Amino acid sequence: MNDTSVARLDPARMQRIADWMERYVEARKYAGSAILVFEGGTERYFHACGLRSIEQGLPWQRDTVARIYSMTKPVTSLAVMMLAERGLFHLDAPLSQFLPAFADLQALVPGAERIDQTEPANAPTLHHLLTHTSGLSYPFNPGVLAHEMDERKIMFNPNQGILADMVDRVAELPLAFQPGAHWEYSVGIDVLGRVVEVVSGKSLGQFFAEEIFAPLGMSETAFRVPEGTGDRFASLYTPLAGDAMALNAAKAGGESLRLVDSVGDSSFETTDMHSGGGGLVGTIDDYMRFAEMLRLGGVLDGQRIIGSSTLDFMMRNHLPGDIASMGPQSFAEQPMDGVGFGLGGAVVIDPARSRTPGSIGDFSWGGMASTFFWVDREKDLSVVFFTQLSPSSSYPSRAELKALVHGALA
Repeated sequence: MNDTSVARLDPARMQRIADWMERYVEARKYAGSAILVFEGGTERYFHACGLRSIEQGLPWQRDTVARIYSMTKPVTSLAVMMLAERGLFHLDAPLSQFLPAFADLQALVPGAERIDQTEPANAPTLHHLLTHTSGLSYPFNPGVLAHEMDERKIMFNPNQGILADMVDRVAELPLAFQPGAHWEYSVGIDVLGRVVEVVSGKSLGQFFAEEIFAPLGMSETAFRVPEGTGDRFASLYTPLAGDAMALNAAKAGGESLRLVDSVGDSSFETTDMHSGGGGLVGTIDDYMRFAEMLRLGGVLDGQRIIGSSTLDFMMRNHLPGDIASMGPQSFAEQPMDGVGFGLGGAVVIDPARSRTPGSIGDFSWGGMASTFFWVDREKDLSVVFFTQLSPSSSYPSRAELKALVHGALA
């Protein structure tokens, strides 16, 4: 993964990252974590600290396997665009062209207070789904649709059956708004995972394994904990009482690291759901290979995954302005001011308005267990951070980490 560049990251200043990570562990905010930083294709920094399992006293190590949750979304978005650049569809195609259950849709009327207060709606396009402007939602968002999804347990969890069946259940509900009217974080990328299956004739897991992970050398990333890595699978914790994903009913206080999921009884060890929105587990080195492919324009170690022009298109802002300008009501994992959205990740359009150091064009996303990555092609940086605490909104670690890395640039 090496290209020629002159190191600009100050090693002494990078040490501040280790101090910061260890403070999080000492304060019992995170059980353990790891960070990997590449500059110009060369590893400049790695640090791991704390535990992957408090109960067993096992250290967080470089080869620890973690749930990356929504960091699955950029992978699914890439798969969609790989098929698009083969001429198999265009992004303005309606979802109903691939999934007939989404024909004859309804959308909630503005200000609706009940799930039956609806009006006719057009099927969202693939582009709407890629950019979270489709009118779909998540059970942990506020609002009428989100509440109904929560009641019906529409969440794409690892043990909730097959993807096709869950997508059909999504289609039974109205949209939260007319497609394109707002930005709302949603299961849209999960639904697109089903489109990948229909168009490619492969399961989403098979498509990922054969067309993305194998060429990139990501041998320890999958929808199920890879065979032989179970002893390296990290436990998941939460500071909330009750369900770590039920944010509308979340209650804080008391123990800051409550065990949620661990090796031996985790649904990620027996997964049947291929959730393109949040189902992957993997190692930090594997995800860095994905991030480096993005930084390098779709190629890594001579293996081209996607055209450079297609990838440039993905990493541009596809919204009329920033996310904040589209009236979002949904759960937020990172700033919405000064930040737009591309195909699969957030795009910085004004670092000052985002109130976080960065470059225009930074491409990033994170996961519910507080994992995070970003690619800064202006500064030739790829950064991946792994930990396992849900929800990701618990602490401002992402903004703090970006400040630390940018503070180390000469």
